Amino acid sequence: MSIHAWSPVQYYGTDGKAPFVLICEHAAKHIPAEYKGLGLDSETQISHAAWDIGALNVAMRLSQALDAPLVAGGVSRLVYDLNRPLEAPDSMPEQSEVFSIPGNRNLSQAQREERFDLVHEPFHYAVKQLIDLQSKRLQTGPIVITIHSFTPIYRGAQRDVELGFLYHKNARLSEALQAVEVERNQYAAALNEPYDADDGVTYSLRRHAEDLGLDTTMIEVRNDLIRTEEQAKVVADHLSQSILRAQAIVQAERKGET
Repeated sequence: MSIHAWSPVQYYGTDGKAPFVLICEHAAKHIPAEYKGLGLDSETQISHAAWDIGALNVAMRLSQALDAPLVAGGVSRLVYDLNRPLEAPDSMPEQSEVFSIPGNRNLSQAQREERFDLVHEPFHYAVKQLIDLQSKRLQTGPIVITIHSFTPIYRGAQRDVELGFLYHKNARLSEALQAVEVERNQYAAALNEPYDADDGVTYSLRRHAEDLGLDTTMIEVRNDLIRTEEQAKVVADHLSQSILRAQAIVQAERKGET
């Protein structure tokens, strides 16, 4: 029997002292050997359907620039989408964008629950533990930021937005970031674009931040801006400055409420 080692969790900068915790659910394209590539060709296995291209490089650079801990996914979202609950149809999609996923067809409930237990549960436990650790360090709850990327063209339509700041109900940090980006006027930014809460994309954000009263945002970056490490560094350095300015705005607003 061959033995294959894999983990659903990757940690970076866990000694970071800043009042942030970063999450990158769709960081990896890895499909463990036991899933036999999910029946996909090599092109599909490295496509945006399998992972958020460039998102991990952005998240790692943000971790360095902000001195913030980061927890990232270790397997492809086609094995299990870490930003979805078990009951979501697209937690293990049979179809993703234009790609059919043969290895996800006709999964039994037991098979679905096995992937949930192996991938979802340890990842979200790790996120909770990291947030709890940062809360103890800071003696207050950290700001939680999730990092994602999106395709420039979807279903034949060009997406003009370059940065998106998403929220479910707590818009405070997202609105502050949007205001900063409008002022800086370097990237085309928008609130709840190219997705919003109705698309089911705020699962991690709600679970680990909004439901706990923590300030949070989900940052979406158009992936043609971050396809190389150098491109990702440029965007991440820009975002780190915007995040710090937005943090100051939120802090000032909170002081004004007391």
